[in-house]
Amino acid sequence: MLYWLIQPLGDVFIGFNVFRYLTFRAGLAIATAFFLSLVVGPRLISGLRALQIRQAIRKEGPERHQIKAGTPTMGGLLIIGSFVTATLLWADLENPYIWTVLLVTLGFAAIGLADDWLKVRRQQNLGLTTRQKLLLQVLVGLAAGFLARAAAHPAPHAGALALPFFKDVLVPLGVLYVPFVMVVLLGSSNAVNLTDGLDGLAVGAIAIAAATYTVFVYVAGHVRIAEYLRIVPVSDAGEVVIFTGAIAGAAIGFLWFNCHPAEVFMGDVGSLALGAGIGIVAVVAKQELLLVLVGGLFVIEALSVLIQVISFKTRGTRVFRMAPLHHHFELLGWTETQVVVRFWIIAVVFALAGLSTLKLR
Repeated sequence: MLYWLIQPLGDVFIGFNVFRYLTFRAGLAIATAFFLSLVVGPRLISGLRALQIRQAIRKEGPERHQIKAGTPTMGGLLIIGSFVTATLLWADLENPYIWTVLLVTLGFAAIGLADDWLKVRRQQNLGLTTRQKLLLQVLVGLAAGFLARAAAHPAPHAGALALPFFKDVLVPLGVLYVPFVMVVLLGSSNAVNLTDGLDGLAVGAIAIAAATYTVFVYVAGHVRIAEYLRIVPVSDAGEVVIFTGAIAGAAIGFLWFNCHPAEVFMGDVGSLALGAGIGIVAVVAKQELLLVLVGGLFVIEALSVLIQVISFKTRGTRVFRMAPLHHHFELLGWTETQVVVRFWIIAVVFALAGLSTLKLR
């Protein structure tokens, strides 16, 4: 909104032309989201406490997590409010990709909010059933596929899959494109949700992934750079750096309150929304397959749960002491801070590996 008001002033005074630069507005979005999180955070936490919106701790989890009972949850509303506000302030709202990423993220946030609210009402870790949650995610995911294709139409890459490491290779998916986008979003949102089990772990990793995809989407939206690096150019997608930058800023701001010992948890409203947000950005940037590498930490966490379930159902034995993987290392004797920081390091390594692929074409 501010972009619309300020941008025309460049014709009156040349100094206002700086607002036409994506990098400048992305920096403003990061700062806006970060400071909004810091300023609003204490008030939101106090409000959640007053309303007794508290986290229900899983009885099956590590014993030492029981001391976290009573910590306010649904703090993801702070992250979402901060990055959505920053995006609306500094992005070009005539850009269809901006509305695509915002609507998809808010759709998954609504699912998480319903899940969190049911858990709070019941005062136990039982919200939406698995079937209900999956059905809602499938519906929003399918809608996201149609939105993504409509935003890209009539470009050649609309409805197509770009293959990493291959120059200018697009695989038309036809009717499979919408289900493919749905699978990407379900995978990314649920993987982040499974990772959100320790103070600061998921939100720190999200900040890393958002910063990484800020580079990807900027490069994809800059035709000359995209052509030089031999990746699929996505006209107008560069505007999405405002969104990814805002996510990174809001996530870092939230980390101020979510670091160990956490004053607030983000809940499913945060984890599902952030996972879907990164997923839809990967779709827009035509870097969907690289999400497996950039979000490698989330993939490992999700796989650990899958392996544990399959092993127990087929062999009656557990591969890990507890899944997701972060709990396994807790039970091995690592402190919560050690697990979180070491997993962040792993997330950075995956992000750097993903960025390095820009020249491997």
